[in-house]
Amino acid sequence: MHGVVNKAINRLITENYGEEDWNEIKKDSGADIDYFLSNESYDDSITFKLAGSASKVLNFSLKQVLTAFGEYWNLNTGQKQYGSLMQAGCNSAREFIINLPHFHSRVTLIHPKLTPPEFKIHEINDKVLAMYYFRICNGLTYLTDGLIQGIGKMFNENFEIKITQRKYHGSDRDLFELTWQNG
Repeated sequence: MHGVVNKAINRLITENYGEEDWNEIKKDSGADIDYFLSNESYDDSITFKLAGSASKVLNFSLKQVLTAFGEYWNLNTGQKQYGSLMQAGCNSAREFIINLPHFHSRVTLIHPKLTPPEFKIHEINDKVLAMYYFRICNGLTYLTDGLIQGIGKMFNENFEIKITQRKYHGSDRDLFELTWQNG
């Protein structure tokens, strides 16, 4: 996992729960890293251990932790580090999601060591998008759900998100169906 992800987890916890809870989460997870470097890659297991420990220490389900982190990443880290790229040519959440594969291509120009997730978007009709999420590792479905929720908040739009396939449950990908009520 890219260091910017673990740094964002650190900020989410310290901003919302305090340094003491972050230190307890780090200790419980066994993450013996004082400072995550944004441009470095870390083993995915560190991120999963931090999320699991956050669930335990903060008394939230792992799903709640990952969803909250995904939303936080888009509304805070993503906006601060990639704001101009995130807003480039997108006037709505729907446009942003349709262009998501291109966004990750641009980010890899900035962070060549980054291995971003792969998304494929299919327009079902003017109200429904199918978003396929491919990732080497399992377990990030709810983080992605949170990222999508964050996109909706970024553009002040409401849409329903249904997870219709999960890689974790035997599929080769996650599939999200996004439905706008007025679109």
